[in-house]
Order: sequence, then structure tokens, then C-alpha cells
Amino acid sequence: MASGQCNCGRVAFEVDCPVEQVYLCHCSICRRATGANGIAVVVVDNAAFRWLRGEQAIATWRKPGADWQMGFCSTCGSPLPGENDATTTYIPAGLFDTGAESLRVAHHIWVDSMAAWDEIGDGGQRHPEAFGSG
Repeated sequence: MASGQCNCGRVAFEVDCPVEQVYLCHCSICRRATGANGIAVVVVDNAAFRWLRGEQAIATWRKPGADWQMGFCSTCGSPLPGENDATTTYIPAGLFDTGAESLRVAHHIWVDSMAAWDEIGDGGQRHPEAFGSG
């Protein structure tokens, strides 16, 4: 079991499955959402994820004209877990407090659109677009 929370602690969650693989997305949307080189996330089955508190504090932003949405804490602005697809939830890797000691970057996605100043310095598999697309 692993658990985590936003910066202010208002929103918290837990997962009841092992968390080991990090997917680092380098796309421009994730760079703007975080102000960094992208976002590092863990992907879990929806059934393994549950909110502990603070769902009412979750604000969302949806990219106009796209089926992409990001949640964040309305108090502190931390990016929060969200729907990855119909069966899985993505969780920003930096939110974990416990149970994530064996996390390692396994995949870099959207590397064809990464920032010119970004450098990949680990052994994670590189994908030109989304995982499984190249």
C-alpha cells in the first residue's frame, strides 16, 4: 500500500497495489502544467485507487478541444491524481509519502516534443509519443 497528499495536506489518497514504474511525460502540456521538464506519474488500476480526504478541494482544467484534464488542489495548487483512461488513474509521483520507495523511471513519453534544454539521464525506455506508440 502507498499513500500521499498535496503540499497543504488537504487532499490525500492511497493505493493498494505496488507502485514501481514511473512514466515521465515530456509534452508541452505537462511542462506548462508543472513549470518543469514534464510530469512524472505512476499509473494504477482505478480499483486500486481511493481518495482519503479532500475531494471537494480538487479543481480541474480541461484543455480546450481535447480529452485531457488535469486536477490540482484549490488551496496549494499541487497537481493531483486523475483519470488516465477508462480503467486507470495517473498519480503524480512526487505526491507519495509512503510505499513508493522502489519507484524508478521506466518510461519517457512524448520525447519528440521535449524541451530543447531537457536532458534524459536515466535508463528509462524512450517513446517518441505516448507509451506504446513508437
